[in-house]
Amino acid sequence: MARNKNPKETVNRILDTAYRLFMEKGYEYTSIQEIINHLGGLSKGAIYHHFKSKEDILIAVTSRMTEQSNRMLAKIRDRTDLNGKEKLKVIFKDSINRPVQDEMFAVAPNIHSNAKLLFSILQETVHDAAPNYILPIIRQGIADGSIETDYPAQLAELIILVANVWMNPMILDSTEEETLGKFMVFQQMLRGFGLDIVDEEMLHRLEELTAIYQKRK
Repeated sequence: MARNKNPKETVNRILDTAYRLFMEKGYEYTSIQEIINHLGGLSKGAIYHHFKSKEDILIAVTSRMTEQSNRMLAKIRDRTDLNGKEKLKVIFKDSINRPVQDEMFAVAPNIHSNAKLLFSILQETVHDAAPNYILPIIRQGIADGSIETDYPAQLAELIILVANVWMNPMILDSTEEETLGKFMVFQQMLRGFGLDIVDEEMLHRLEELTAIYQKRK
């Protein structure tokens, strides 16, 4: 089959196929050749024209999923019926309860040993999620009186880094017991800022996701 002349369409085909295989088999058990075999005749050269490795494909798949998450964050950020503190609670609740989370934790790669993917996650968290979604909400909270801090930018980074990285069992390979301890510290930290926004329901959901992740190992 001739190479697709539309680069964007080719990339989407590769990512759609890789995502499906990652979900079905797991990242660690999916080879580049298997991705090629499911692309309906697309050549190996066509894949390597866009991606240097399976790791690069994973990063692109993750980035596309992050874009979907960011659309959810933007929708909550822009709501007019909630104050800043309430928006933070909705963000945590909706993020952890997304159905796609089960799939992600079930097939997750070893992020803690994948430097390139870990850097990509850290960069997205600090340079995109914190300033574009969390910080505006904190500033709104300061204005409406629901959040008190003299350092909104730093608080935004702290909250999102702890939630997305430190508490993420996929990144630090945490056990259920370790995840529980981290959640309790996170809850205490937020309460120190007057943000009582995480609850037992969220804890149980995080424990559930951790169990899914540990089971697939």
